[in-house]
Amino acid sequence: MPLEGQQPRGGRVGDLFFDGENLLRMVASALVRLSHQSGPQSGPQGSVYDATVQNTYNQLVLLCLRKGHTPPASVPEMVRWAMERPIGEWPWTLPDDFDGSPVFLVDALTRTPTQQCWEWRVTARDVAAEQVENQLMGDAIAQCRAAHAPESYTAFRRLLIRQPVLTDAERAALADDLDLELLHDLIKRCYEPAPGSYLREGAYAVCARCGCLLVPIGRDRYVCELDRCRRDQHAKIGRTVPARRGGGMYQLNRAMRMFITGPGLAETDLETALTERGLRPEMWPNFDAYDLRIMLPRGQVWAVDVKDRANPALLGRDTAPLRPDPPYDKGFLVAPQYRFDEREDYGRVFIHHRRDDLAGVVDLISDVDLLARVDRELARSQPTKPKPKPSSAAGVTVDA
Repeated sequence: MPLEGQQPRGGRVGDLFFDGENLLRMVASALVRLSHQSGPQSGPQGSVYDATVQNTYNQLVLLCLRKGHTPPASVPEMVRWAMERPIGEWPWTLPDDFDGSPVFLVDALTRTPTQQCWEWRVTARDVAAEQVENQLMGDAIAQCRAAHAPESYTAFRRLLIRQPVLTDAERAALADDLDLELLHDLIKRCYEPAPGSYLREGAYAVCARCGCLLVPIGRDRYVCELDRCRRDQHAKIGRTVPARRGGGMYQLNRAMRMFITGPGLAETDLETALTERGLRPEMWPNFDAYDLRIMLPRGQVWAVDVKDRANPALLGRDTAPLRPDPPYDKGFLVAPQYRFDEREDYGRVFIHHRRDDLAGVVDLISDVDLLARVDRELARSQPTKPKPKPSSAAGVTVDA
């Protein structure tokens, strides 16, 4: 029997394991690992890439040879494939609804892994590449729960959403926020120095929409890394920060920007819209049991979990029932409307990959649909105006 991770010889088991989704996950994990390196690094036996990256490349070459395709000549060429070839044009076999639109693993402009790539990397459950963002969020919940401080967790979440970028001075000023006092050490672990690749003419540009750093492209163009901002095609600069001001620039790591800041903006957008309707949603109740708890006028309580995922198939597979505490009458899984606009079959693909036993338990709707349902519920709660009584003289002709 082959050792764990070793390719079985000449059988269908090997063909299945190193084809399709399994190899796609391996490639996604390798690309994310490469994005953390500044360049090739010597490993055991003189290899310039770590074992995960090298093994992934080897398996891709083997699959190409088995299927009669010309393989990439090197790891850098594998990266070029990820920039230039949609996943539906790679030699692996995928379900039809996995490539309903052109999906790339590396962004050709920023040369960084796309959100699709990160989502595949997360599903790979690469133990050696433990998701730091999950560990940090788990630590925050544990510390706040132990201290019976839900207000500290709420303030922490708002910080990650509203300020994914901090100058050194802004980071130091957080010491004056009493709600964040419990998590000061953890906050320092969440933010990392911003690399020089974000600089143009000695300054950083911050996205006006999401607050993340913009990536300089060419002489005068910027792009944002978040999908919700990229769809506009025209980056909007909120502010520029000279590199020396405040002593330095820090940003959340890429995974936290993508999986905490991005969905968090959709969550707080809903909070704002509900507040404008006279409601007071509770955010991240019971230490993030779900995202919003909405108390409606007629006593109904709705629970909302927001997901801003690029791949509806992976979202469907990962979906689980909302946690029951605090209790609610109806639960909703909500995605931003732009996901449905960009991919017409987003909802159908989600349903196809969701567990059958969750039908009617966890249904996916857009944020626009949720607000429309809230509006209908609010309209029902309004007192009915009595109809005016007809005049007793109606229809009677009075002779002068």
